Amino acid sequence: MPAIDAIVTEKLSRSFGDLIAVDSMDLRIAQGEVFGFLGPNGAGKTTLVRMLTTLIAPTSGKAWVNEMQVGFEDQKIRKSVGLLTETPGLYEQLSAARNLEIFAELYEVKDVAGQVEKFLRMLDLWDRRNDMAGTLSKGMRQKLAIARALLHEPSIVFLDEPTSGLDPVSARLVRDFILKLKQKGRTIVMCTHNLDEADALCDRIGVFRTRMIEMGTPVALRQSLFGRRVVFHLADQAAPFVENLKKAEGVLEVEAVDNKLIARVAEPEKQNPDIIRQLIEAGVSLQFVGEIRHSLEDVYLQLLKEEENE
Repeated sequence: MPAIDAIVTEKLSRSFGDLIAVDSMDLRIAQGEVFGFLGPNGAGKTTLVRMLTTLIAPTSGKAWVNEMQVGFEDQKIRKSVGLLTETPGLYEQLSAARNLEIFAELYEVKDVAGQVEKFLRMLDLWDRRNDMAGTLSKGMRQKLAIARALLHEPSIVFLDEPTSGLDPVSARLVRDFILKLKQKGRTIVMCTHNLDEADALCDRIGVFRTRMIEMGTPVALRQSLFGRRVVFHLADQAAPFVENLKKAEGVLEVEAVDNKLIARVAEPEKQNPDIIRQLIEAGVSLQFVGEIRHSLEDVYLQLLKEEENE
């Protein structure tokens, strides 16, 4: 049975005067998916989220959130989503608990006290529930804002830089919390500059700057840009064996660097055993075999570079 789309956009665009912030965005995000938006400052990530949460209207194009159309069912959409902004405003002179109570009441949550306690405990803030929000550390305020976005149990959660400014322990707590939300079937849309975080959490990633540049799983993006590169470490200089390696099945490119043969291989798990056998038969003294692992940062920078060249 095909997955139901939580978010669909068709040629969604937003301009501010002559400035095009989002240009003809076509997007489908499935229910229960963690989708990450990556892009430089000013790329349009926040503008896109504001359109999908009905805070601003599109200039053109269409969008549906939970099968409700933006611009026609905005009130219902707002009730079905949660939003953590990059700089969440809190009532600093009110307690942490009272901050949540106010928003729970606005969202017409049935069990206000129960929901407030539930999320304060989940985010390790229960012991600070009576402290004024303005006295909390930045990390605690960020966790309080996350709790606020989830009080009404939204099916879709938009997180803009969810671990920005958090210490490593708090950031880990938030990441683990996001994984728990995913396990419960929540759809999560993240905007982040933390590429390691996006790599670990996101099912798919969209790299865009005003328009979508590339979209896919982290693994698929790596392979489409760089392929699978296997490194054969030799006891001797590698150059004399380049031609031997080029003849092996599945080898697409070969280069020699000192005592290393670096090859782009179509399916390393399947083809490495035969490649190793052929190299040994050719007289290679093989020490060990490894694979070059490209980071999501490599992917991101390469895509932006190609987009600039275009």
